Amino acid sequence: MLNNITIGQYFPAKSVIHRADPRIKILVTLLLIVTLFMAGNFTTLLLCGAFTILTVLLTKIPLKMYLKTLKAIWMILFFTAVLNVFYSTGEGDPLFKWKFISIYSEGIERAVFIAIRILLLLIISSALTYTTSPSELTDAIERLLKPLKFIGLGGAVHIFAMMMSIALRFIPTLVEETDKIMSAQKARGADMESGGLLKRAKALIPIMVPLLSSSVRRATDLAEAMECRCYNGGKGRTKLKQLHLGIRDWLILFFAALLLAAVIVLNTLPVI
Repeated sequence: MLNNITIGQYFPAKSVIHRADPRIKILVTLLLIVTLFMAGNFTTLLLCGAFTILTVLLTKIPLKMYLKTLKAIWMILFFTAVLNVFYSTGEGDPLFKWKFISIYSEGIERAVFIAIRILLLLIISSALTYTTSPSELTDAIERLLKPLKFIGLGGAVHIFAMMMSIALRFIPTLVEETDKIMSAQKARGADMESGGLLKRAKALIPIMVPLLSSSVRRATDLAEAMECRCYNGGKGRTKLKQLHLGIRDWLILFFAALLLAAVIVLNTLPVI
């Protein structure tokens, strides 16, 4: 299960998306998320899905990496779909009725719609972290929030960007550490897969304690390493790699904005 968690990992490749400006990638990701939430029918959702598939192909990341990410959240996806099936009502007769449980065709359609939306959201977010290194994300976030320095939040912007970068960087490390601790506990005879929910929750205690201890130790080592290198925030720091927007970046942003405009227009038209 833990091996399927690929959030925060960066996969180097030579693709158009990898070479794009990280600021544009963040803006396009936010724009696509807004577009997905504005999609009001299957026609607009299908259009968003086509754009997402095109993005996945352009990243040149193996498809199995995206499937691993989806495999890690299938329980959440299934639970969300079931809730929409049972709590959505329709105008006609229910397809299935038993006591207080009624299932309508509208509920099934709503469940499928929400499930597809969540899948696309996860794929889009994964494409951002797969094609952008943590250092590039830090730099891009700091550049995008740069106008906040005019209201005295320049230092806070750098700290926030650094926190985001460190958090993304250590997600794979914590996952790997958790897997090692679980393997060690199982080798000592610990049973973490049988029993009820309460028993499984208690079985996690021997994992959480050493994991918390390891996390604190890593945070202390990182803080000491930054102090030894005389790190004092973003004041007076220069950038090793300067970001420059090119025609490719503006085209990516243009097509994302065009997708949003198309979804808005299609939402106003009668559903085919």
